[in-house]
Amino acid sequence: MYDFVVVGVGPAGARFARRAAERGHDVLALEQGTIGTPLACSGHVSTDVWSVTGEGAREELLQNEIYGARFHVGGPRSDAYPFYKREVASNVIDRVGLDRHLADLAREAGADVREQRSVTSVTEHRDRVEVVASGPDGPVTHEAKMVAGCDGPRSRVRQELNLPEPDELLHGVLAFSEEADHQDFVDVHLTPPTFFAWRIPRGEAGVEYGLAAPPGVEVTKHFEELIDGYEIDVARRCSGAIPIGPADRVTSRRAFLIGDAAAQTKPFTGGGILYGTTAADHAAREIDPDRPTSLAAYERAWREDLERDQRLGHWIRRAYSLPEPVQRLGLSALSGEIGVHMDRPTSLVSPTHLKAMFSRLRP
Repeated sequence: MYDFVVVGVGPAGARFARRAAERGHDVLALEQGTIGTPLACSGHVSTDVWSVTGEGAREELLQNEIYGARFHVGGPRSDAYPFYKREVASNVIDRVGLDRHLADLAREAGADVREQRSVTSVTEHRDRVEVVASGPDGPVTHEAKMVAGCDGPRSRVRQELNLPEPDELLHGVLAFSEEADHQDFVDVHLTPPTFFAWRIPRGEAGVEYGLAAPPGVEVTKHFEELIDGYEIDVARRCSGAIPIGPADRVTSRRAFLIGDAAAQTKPFTGGGILYGTTAADHAAREIDPDRPTSLAAYERAWREDLERDQRLGHWIRRAYSLPEPVQRLGLSALSGEIGVHMDRPTSLVSPTHLKAMFSRLRP
């Protein structure tokens, strides 16, 4: 019997598998397809991503360094309001490569990572969990003391165990063009209803375009308008769900959710690498597979760490739907040098950001 079966080997699942294995636990990690594919996530991340990677990762995965963002209320030809840092603010990375790198770290730590394993059933018992996964050899039942659901916004683990759903699932679309672009600013468009669109230069790897919006919004129509505004042809497209708003409970008797499955994401961008890997670290530290009551400690730990940033992130998102004149007025007043961390909205009141803001007032 395994200590943990991990379902899903994206960043959150790979991080938990690695950390749990490093603590001496017997870990089996199952990925539905090939790790890292199909791509459904942006490669624009904070520089903190390197805190969860191994040696040589930056040289292997980095595609571009970003110093700021130009915000638009309208299409590509509309006025731009720049926000920037004097140092690198964020990185653009090979997103597929990141997943594979993190999975390799889990393997090196001792986790048994298997691809092409589709979980079809999860059943909790008083003393164990049974996970049925179909693979090259047909259905196989795995027994574990606990199961970690790290299997994305439409989590099978969550569904099988009747855990509550996230507050909402946004519809996201990504597309890529092949021309090299080494600009050090991303472009953010606040035109789609209640969310936003973006353009991210990826160096020699091309350019990423994306858009996300709630159900009921004509995402494809708005995305076509974005692409037409830039007057480019995209080489490939992908889409996926983006969970926003964690439920009041992400644990059951012998199961727990991490990452997108738990909606541990930023409400104002949908990104989840830092939040998911942070929660994975809390899970590995707090959860004892021989003590199901330890799941309560995980619930407390990750919420205490992320709750304030997620709550403030919801308020930032609301600004996306303000009337356009109000958006322009606010962006005009606030644009300039910043000291905000892209993953932590609470950094709006950090000494670094306040210093940057007050420096604009000097004559």
